[in-house]
Amino acid sequence: MIKKKDRVFVTGHKGLVGSAVVRKLTDQGYKNIITVSRNKLDLRNQKEVFNFFKKKRIDAVINAAGRVGGIYANNKYKADFIYDNLAIQNNIIHACYKNKVKSLIFLGSSCIYPKNSKQPIKEKYLLTGELEKTNEPYAIAKIAGIKMCESYNFQYNTNYKCLMPCNLYGPNDNYDLKTSHFFPALILKALEAKKNKKKLILWGSGKPKRELMYVDDLADACIYFLKKKTKDSLINIGTGIEKSIFQYAKFILKKINYECQIIFDKSLPDGTPRKIIDNSLALSYGWKSNINLDEGFKLTLNSYLSKLNK
Repeated sequence: MIKKKDRVFVTGHKGLVGSAVVRKLTDQGYKNIITVSRNKLDLRNQKEVFNFFKKKRIDAVINAAGRVGGIYANNKYKADFIYDNLAIQNNIIHACYKNKVKSLIFLGSSCIYPKNSKQPIKEKYLLTGELEKTNEPYAIAKIAGIKMCESYNFQYNTNYKCLMPCNLYGPNDNYDLKTSHFFPALILKALEAKKNKKKLILWGSGKPKRELMYVDDLADACIYFLKKKTKDSLINIGTGIEKSIFQYAKFILKKINYECQIIFDKSLPDGTPRKIIDNSLALSYGWKSNINLDEGFKLTLNSYLSKLNK
């Protein structure tokens, strides 16, 4: 059992998920939160990682580090996505084992599941079909991480859990249009359209459906399952609510008080046509999301605008 005094290492602490995890741990009274910047520790370097774990005497790990991005980034930097993610997770998982870390949360995403998977997506659908080509290297890396955690649990009786969230949004997200996920890209494009009094031009057809969750809900799930004994190592984390890209675009325009025509560039890829995860397993363990889209969007937009005004 993880205690408030235990040393909890949060990787990727400056990113969307990692920063939310640190906020949530702090709010819940954890006293020994360990973070380190990438210029002081290269998580791809096995020797550096092993030495760091040994020195810090870590009790638990929430691994929020990794290379992430949207369709453009996944398509352009395929080698970076598979190498960086494999290297980071291999080093962290094995360092946890070598240093007798009590509990590990390994984070992936719902893109690990087949492109044309049955919906809602259950954990058992993993490896039952072809992956979405636009993010295949990332997905394969994350699947390898899941199987590594499962294998260590089987062979070494470790307590490693793999949480697979739906699409996330919130403070400290990436708003670079070339590398961001779809929702921050929608927010940025909508704000720019309003500023320039232009039409809103978006990728693809607008028909693909996505499930969104505010990042603090995932942070809450990480801590919940870090402390909880489960027989399952792979657990979906989501809201059970989906909307089309077109619906999300209309939602954002309404929230920023701007009316305009939405144009979809159908020469650009859609990605997976539909992706909503089955979160019944998480619910059976007593966890559910709490922050709705209206509340989460308000918090996200306020955070983004406050940074712009600094």
